[in-house]
Amino acid sequence: MTITLQATDSSAPLRQDVNTLGRILGEILIHHGGTTLFNKVEKIRQMTKSLRTEHNEETYKTLKNEIDSLEPPVRQQVIRAFSIYFQLVNISEQNHRIRRRREYQLREDSVLQPNSLESAISSLKENNISEETIQNVLDKLSLELIITAHPTEATKRSVLEIHKRIATILQQLDSPFITKKERSRLEESLFNEVTVLWQTDELRHRKPTVMDEVRNGLYYFDETLFEVLPEIHQELEYLLEEQFPNQKWNVPNFLRFGSWIGGDRDGNPNVTPEVTWKTLEKQRKLALKKYEESLIELMKRFSHSTNRINISEAFITTLEIEEQEVLTNKKKWPVESEIYRRKFAVMLERLRNVGKADLGYKTAEELLNDLILIKESVKNHQPAGHELKMLRKLIRQVQLFGFHLATLDIRNHSGEHEAAISEILRMVNITDDYPALPEEEKVALLEKVLKDPRPLVLINEDYSKETQEMLKVFHMIKKAHDEFGKRAIEVYLISMTQSSSDLLEVLVLAKEAGIYRLHADGRIESNLNVAPLLETVDDLVAGPKIMEKLFQMDVYRNHLAEHKDRQEIMLGYSDGSKDGGTLTANWKLYNAQQKIHNMAKEYNIGLKFFHGRGGSLGRGGGPLNRSILSQPAETLGDGVKITEQGEVLSSRYLLVDIAYRSLEQATSTLLKAAAHVSTESETEDLRKPDWEKAMEEISVNSLSKYQSFVFEDPDFLTYFKQATPLLELGALNIGSRPMSRKGSQRFEDLRAIPWVFAWTQSRQLLPGWYAAGTGLQSFAEKGAQNLELLQQMYKSWPFFRSTIDNLQMALMKADLSTAKEYITLVKDEEIANRFFNNLVQEYECTKAVILQITEKNDLLEHTPNIQESVRRRNPYVDPLNFMQVGLISKLREHNGDNDELLNEVLLTISGIAAGLRNTG
Repeated sequence: MTITLQATDSSAPLRQDVNTLGRILGEILIHHGGTTLFNKVEKIRQMTKSLRTEHNEETYKTLKNEIDSLEPPVRQQVIRAFSIYFQLVNISEQNHRIRRRREYQLREDSVLQPNSLESAISSLKENNISEETIQNVLDKLSLELIITAHPTEATKRSVLEIHKRIATILQQLDSPFITKKERSRLEESLFNEVTVLWQTDELRHRKPTVMDEVRNGLYYFDETLFEVLPEIHQELEYLLEEQFPNQKWNVPNFLRFGSWIGGDRDGNPNVTPEVTWKTLEKQRKLALKKYEESLIELMKRFSHSTNRINISEAFITTLEIEEQEVLTNKKKWPVESEIYRRKFAVMLERLRNVGKADLGYKTAEELLNDLILIKESVKNHQPAGHELKMLRKLIRQVQLFGFHLATLDIRNHSGEHEAAISEILRMVNITDDYPALPEEEKVALLEKVLKDPRPLVLINEDYSKETQEMLKVFHMIKKAHDEFGKRAIEVYLISMTQSSSDLLEVLVLAKEAGIYRLHADGRIESNLNVAPLLETVDDLVAGPKIMEKLFQMDVYRNHLAEHKDRQEIMLGYSDGSKDGGTLTANWKLYNAQQKIHNMAKEYNIGLKFFHGRGGSLGRGGGPLNRSILSQPAETLGDGVKITEQGEVLSSRYLLVDIAYRSLEQATSTLLKAAAHVSTESETEDLRKPDWEKAMEEISVNSLSKYQSFVFEDPDFLTYFKQATPLLELGALNIGSRPMSRKGSQRFEDLRAIPWVFAWTQSRQLLPGWYAAGTGLQSFAEKGAQNLELLQQMYKSWPFFRSTIDNLQMALMKADLSTAKEYITLVKDEEIANRFFNNLVQEYECTKAVILQITEKNDLLEHTPNIQESVRRRNPYVDPLNFMQVGLISKLREHNGDNDELLNEVLLTISGIAAGLRNTG
């Protein structure tokens, strides 16, 4: 496949990578399908590219005929050619990001890369932020990223591993020091890897199990995160010491990763207590493996001899006792003078027996203490200022990952807890119909139960299967705390939280398992954070009142006291957007954070907001650093927690350099923003009341437009299901969780992920932009001063700028000329035209007002690299869309009962996902 790219000179190496990989792909096409296949792909590519330059009806008809005339097996090969091309472009672009980062590093004495750690520390120094202020900010800084198994990653792990190998070869080819022979070998390896990619099935043959998803999540810890996280901390510490040499710095472990995979029970019957336990075992197994590898490497390096150095008598005496207790004579290190190797032999034996025998480490803190003991001993004979970095790194890793690797959140639906509590209360004759009680009576009853140290559950009573399962979950959490440590499971999240009683019900269930206890002397013991998930627009509005009711209760405040008076609150971006449109949802999320923060401040309660963002723009997606900046500034010091899911995991964390860059951008942004807020006496300086008033008005009009389109037209669901590949997505086998809650066909029960994925595939991208234009335009057209206000908001308010930039990205990726193909799938022509014409009008309105606000002539003009990337991809996504429409039409004629057609539809879905990237 011959690729020609038009770009600036700075992207010449990127063009070279894409052209090289495109040439290889072209050779592979000829090998597998002859010149016939190659020419067919080239002809389609040239026509779609021509149509992008200038629409010509004759070319369009020829293209459609060319695509319609494709027959198996050529049709499948054509689909795969375009799909694999996108995979190669994605790899090339990632390599170019790495290349640009290295260019900055080579010039860092004169030019600092934006949003790097170096630029952040330099900025703090230039702005005269004091050492004391910086240390205070660091002490409070908290960024927690949670990997989830939400089904939007269409790429198999075996394919991702090929991607990684190709990326590694491209990086090696960039070296100016490779010989001609080495280059030849690398180019041959590159050809072979692309060949393997072509010859590998890209589609899964079965739905992944939860444990498959667990293994996929652990892959990123094993390959990148275990190394990159300590590096971020250590680099920040080094830069602070360099820029502020008179201060003794302590960089706490502010950046952590957690997981939902294996713990997210909401709507997934496959996540059982047994599966969660297996997940915790697998996480511990990986952590222990990584520590064992490090200890073996340290043992090789620490060949220090007591004939050359002085070691304290206390260290030697303690070690001799440990050797007697832990090691057989056969396992003792044979050279008595090599003191540290003797110590590492003991540590390895204890590590290998964790969870197996009494001689094993009981906690990660015991391993940490041994490592610190060695570090302190080494200080006595190591030249000052020359710490042994590998030992220091392992200490940081143990602090970050413990024996649990990643804190596992447990999540379940509020209705499940209510059903269990209702049955338990009925069995002990407290109330026959708990769900029917008014909220005030529910709260009073649950409060009374929590203040009574006696248990409710009758051991010998026969509860329903569902209630028994719920009780097993909490008993499993208690057992996990005992086996893996309390950091293994810290938070219990409640989906669809709508009232204060939803949180109290979970505390009652925790009490029955001994996780929450009221002791005879009145002392409270509570070892589980209980966090609401506010998802719909109505729940976000009600959020402040829900939490204030709890903060006024002694029993809940006693629970919070056990957690240092800190409350975690999760905000759902998906259902809010599905419920009210992206602009209204984002404003309600922002507003809810402000109100909850200010209310909590009155009660002296600290907050951590957990942002349930997806990869797609309709689910709060976008760059990690921009996601952080878009929050109310005053909440950044509370701690930030964000989900990382689907294809975001591979795009950010597959490669070490990309993972580092993404995490340093997030750290840099959070550090600078938190430091700025800490020096401001009034957060109002960071935004203005008339901006918020404007957003409220814009939001109201946007919500009205969105809901009239989605909820008030009885034909909307018909259009959605027929004009997108929603019905075919379920066969893609990309997640263990069903597409809909309870297997329901209702719109309310459809999960937000397939909602967004289906709209993205059809290039309509409705969740990412629809109704925003009406809201913004209705405000702007009231007068020139209103437009000027919006322009000022874009320049000066990070939240508004992020919102508008995400809208630009959504509009750029949407393509209504291609989307028009999908209305042929709608059986009723009147419905098809009515909805599509509405979309076209709103699209044009949104684009026009955004260009006015940004004062630009084109979308994404401020980010030419992204603009170019989207434009580069569009001509190659179009053929996949055209083929997808034709194949879906044929498949639906067979009522979905044609495996060959279904397989080809799924290949187009996978290809379009690769082409558009942040799709779910």
